[in-house]
Amino acid sequence: MTAARKIIIDTDPGQDDALAILLALASPELEVLGITAVAGNVPLALTEKNARKVCELAGRPGTKVFAGAARPLLRDLVTAEEVHGRTGLDGPDLPEPQMPLQDRHAVDFIIETLLAHESGEVTLCPLGPLTNIALAIAREPRIVPRIGEIVLMGGGFFEGGNVTPSAEFNIYVDPHAADIVLRSGAPIVMMPLDVTHKALTTRKRVAALRDLGTKVGIAAAEMLDFFERFDEQKYGTDGGPLHDPCVIAYLLKPELFAGRLCNVAVETGSELTMGMTVVDWWRVTDRPQNALVMRDIDHDGFFALLTERLARL
Repeated sequence: MTAARKIIIDTDPGQDDALAILLALASPELEVLGITAVAGNVPLALTEKNARKVCELAGRPGTKVFAGAARPLLRDLVTAEEVHGRTGLDGPDLPEPQMPLQDRHAVDFIIETLLAHESGEVTLCPLGPLTNIALAIAREPRIVPRIGEIVLMGGGFFEGGNVTPSAEFNIYVDPHAADIVLRSGAPIVMMPLDVTHKALTTRKRVAALRDLGTKVGIAAAEMLDFFERFDEQKYGTDGGPLHDPCVIAYLLKPELFAGRLCNVAVETGSELTMGMTVVDWWRVTDRPQNALVMRDIDHDGFFALLTERLARL
């Protein structure tokens, strides 16, 4: 048995973030060194609390949760309560968490953890705006060559945007942070809307989670019932896209995904296209290829993996 892959999950839960955290905690191939919360879907006071709620739901109250940046680097915080509900985790009735919030700042934890491990040993898994990751890189550039990989959910190209016509939410909330991360030189795998819009939580797939009959399975189904109503209305589909668990699924089964190495640049100057990820898919520029951009997913395999793993909790 190979050693578990060490990861830090940076997140702004969010129902889809919650399912990503559950998937990671259910998978012995991954060792979650810590969960760092960032403001995004809802303000930081809620995202750090929601991360702890999800750890307790998974029966993993020993997981370390750290609070990070309360706002983007340069812009005002934009949140998404209309999608995620007032708490960010509307749907199931989860109790207030009993486990403590760690007293170290998330950015300190990210820097100290990367410096304490061998180069390439720790993978960063950002599921929200990239503020914490960018702050860590800006404050301690020595961490960059030590990062094994940054596997992130964010951006879109052929699919356009989901918060503006051209921008995906995570990148739009803090485009300057995304710009720092994408120009850092760290190895990056990007899960854009082009992939996540092919991972639809159909009624049948949500029913499979509910039919697990466990606390986790039922809570996951309740989260998706609430979360996806917004996108079903918007896109007219059976089910909505399940974004963030794609990051964790890639670590477990990369063969579920297909994409290519491209240059990705982030628009930070234009209000019209602020936060757009400009992906040189056809390699028409000579800009350096800085991200492995995924475009396709075996969606049946993805949901089979998610359901099988959540059944273990």
